[in-house]
Order: sequence, then structure tokens, then C-alpha cells
Amino acid sequence: MIDFEEEEQDSIEDSDELYEHHRIVVDKGQALLRIDKFLMDRLPNVTRNKLQGAIRSESVQVNQKPVKVSYKVKPLDIITITLANPPRDTDIVPEDIPLDILYEDDELLIVNKEAGMVVHPAYNNWTGTLVNALTYYLQNLPTARNGEGRPGLVHRIDKDTSGLLVIAKSEYSMAYLAKQFFKHTIERTYYALVWGVPKQDEGTIVGHVGRSAKDRRVMSVYPGGEYGKHAVTHYKVLRRFKYVSLVQCNLETGRTHQIRAHMKHIGHPLFSDATYGGDKILQGMPTGSYKTFVENAFKIIPRQALHAKSLGFKHPVTKEFVQFSTELPTDFQNALDKWALYENQ
Repeated sequence: MIDFEEEEQDSIEDSDELYEHHRIVVDKGQALLRIDKFLMDRLPNVTRNKLQGAIRSESVQVNQKPVKVSYKVKPLDIITITLANPPRDTDIVPEDIPLDILYEDDELLIVNKEAGMVVHPAYNNWTGTLVNALTYYLQNLPTARNGEGRPGLVHRIDKDTSGLLVIAKSEYSMAYLAKQFFKHTIERTYYALVWGVPKQDEGTIVGHVGRSAKDRRVMSVYPGGEYGKHAVTHYKVLRRFKYVSLVQCNLETGRTHQIRAHMKHIGHPLFSDATYGGDKILQGMPTGSYKTFVENAFKIIPRQALHAKSLGFKHPVTKEFVQFSTELPTDFQNALDKWALYENQ
């Protein structure tokens, strides 16, 4: 399988070298057919939009020449697909990586993921991921998305977000849990340290979330629903520290970067979130001792201040609602303590 999404999600180092991922020789009896439709039939799990984008960027060539999306494939044409990243073996290598397991039974386990760990293998992160660790710890994990290498996973959190994930240990549990996520009946609570003080003690943010047209690594909010996917975040202010606030966020939906994008949309980016501008001084005068204080706070938590604190769902076997919670990680707690000390002084 070819994954054009990799280039959208991760930056690729400048390189003059391209790698051939596919070479297709068209059959002698092939009828004239637009190249995007032809490749849709040949390449599994690739959307037409991604194929058209690859054709326009000249990643797809016919007989060693770039073509337009409207080009019609002819018998014996040689179609090549080249990308800046080398093709890879999709097999997941088990790795003996320590896991912080809060709970485990025959059907599932609850993992407290540390910040900095990627959930599943992707471009630039083929090893050292949570999936590599799970594959070592548990054998015969169920696989989602047509066997695309996400064993046991029914949801995920960002690399630099810490906190709880539920892992399914059987096909039945995977389907049962996935259904709850689809119906938005899973209870997910996050703690976030954000810039500024929200005017209201609590509220709800509604706005479609989709990739930014300017930077594909960033998600933007489209309140009018003209693009992206429906997303709802409920928030509650837990504590104010003059220039930042500790906020509880409960997800009704689970879109990529949802909390990070939604909080920035209402004017409160997550503290130390470089992707969404939270790694700059956004409140208070960026001078003198205060500037030094904030810079030191960034060093304490050099990632977005976001933690998946609790997770609740109906157990696949007992059918009882179960809930799991974890304490804030050291870096997050230390950042809160530092802001509390600053406020008191």
C-alpha cells in the first residue's frame, strides 16, 4: 500500500533523491481510462483526492513524463509513482519497551502513555512506538483499518500528549469499543493549560476541524462547516493563574488536534504548543523577569500542556460502565506549581 498521507502529516527533509514506490505496466487490452480512476482500482486505501494531488505534483509519471489528471491510460503505458520517502516494510517489529499499564483483563488494557511516545508507526517514526511495545507485550492483537498496522488501537492521542488509551485484546472488544467511540458515548476528560483566562467558567466549542490550507500539519476550525469534520469540545475552567488557566476539556467528538485547534480558535492556545503558537508569550509583557520566568516554564514542559486524564466506557463483557483516571505527569504538575508560585509572589 502507498500512503500519500505521510507527506501531509510529517515534514520531509530536503532531498534530491526520489524513491519509486510503484511501477505498473498497463495491460495490452486496457481500454482508455482516466489515470486517477485507473489507479483507484490498482492502489488500495488511497482516495481519489490524494491520487489527483500526487498527479499534479508530478509524483505520478507515465513513460517517464508527468501527465495531467485528465490523461487517459493506454495499453502498455508504464506508470511510476515516486515519493521523497523510501518505501517501507509494513510489518511491525515487536520491541521491549516499558509500558505504564493501569489496568488489564482478558479483553482490554489501559495504558498511561508518556509524552514523546508516538502511538503507531508512521513516517519518521517506524520504531519506538506504542504499537511496537504492545506487539511485544501482547501477541495476536486484533488489527483495525484493513490490517494497516494498528493492532488493538481504537483511538489515539498525539505524540506529545500524555495520558490514557484503551487497547482491545480481542476482535470482539475492538468492535464493541469502536462502536462506542463512533456513537460518542465514550467519556474522555483532558486537562489543558492554556494561555489567558476564558471569560466564561465553562462553555462548548462547536466547529468543524480540518487541515489548514496553508499548512497541512496544522488543523483549522471552520465554524460554518464548509470543510473538515463536525467537532464538539466542552470545557470548564478549573483554576486561573492570572496569565494562564487550567482547563478541563471533555470531548464529544475525537478529531485530530481537536482540543488544540478549538482552544486556539477561541483565543486560548495551549501553553508551550509550538504547532499552534503557544510556545510564545501571549499574555503579559514579554520583557524582564516575567520573560525569563515564562521561558523557564517552557523548559519545564517543552510540549503542549495536554493530558488525557480520564477515560470511561461500557466494558465489552460485563457491560458495566468503567472509568479510569491518572494523575498529571511530573512535567505538567511542575508547570502548574511554577505558575501558582508566580501568582502568589
